[in-house]
Amino acid sequence: MPGTPRKKATIAGPRTKKAVVKTSAAELDRMQAVIWESLDEDKAEDIVAIDLAGRASFADRMVIATGLADRQISAMATHLNEKLVEAGFKKVRLEGANGTDWVLIDAGDIIVHLFKPDARILYALEKMWGADLDEPSTLEE
Repeated sequence: MPGTPRKKATIAGPRTKKAVVKTSAAELDRMQAVIWESLDEDKAEDIVAIDLAGRASFADRMVIATGLADRQISAMATHLNEKLVEAGFKKVRLEGANGTDWVLIDAGDIIVHLFKPDARILYALEKMWGADLDEPSTLEE
C-alpha cells in the first residue's frame, strides 16, 4: 500500500482497545485507606474524599488535601507514592512534585490533589466536583 506510515494507519482505522478492567469497590476502599493513612501521617490538613463514580471518566474517586509548604507537599507526594507501590498499586504517576503549589498523584482510579492553602481556594475542586452540584436547582424562573 503506497503512502506514509501515518496515512497507512489512518486507512487501517483505529486500533482495537484492550478491555478496561474495573477496580472493585473493596480494592478502591483499600487504596483510599492507604492514601488517607499516608496523608494523615504526614500531617496533611483538611483531607476530603469525593466520589466521582458515574460522574467522571478519568477516576472513580478524588482525594484533596492541604500542605503548608512546598517541602511538606513534596514529601507527602513521595511518601504516598512509596506506600501505594508497597501496597501493590503499581501505576502511580506524579505531576508537579518539584515544589509547586499543587501536586497531582494519579493512582488510576483515585486521583489525589495536594495543595497549598491559597491554591486550594483558587482551584476550588470541592465546589467543582461536590455532591451539591448534582442536586436540582431550586431557583424559580
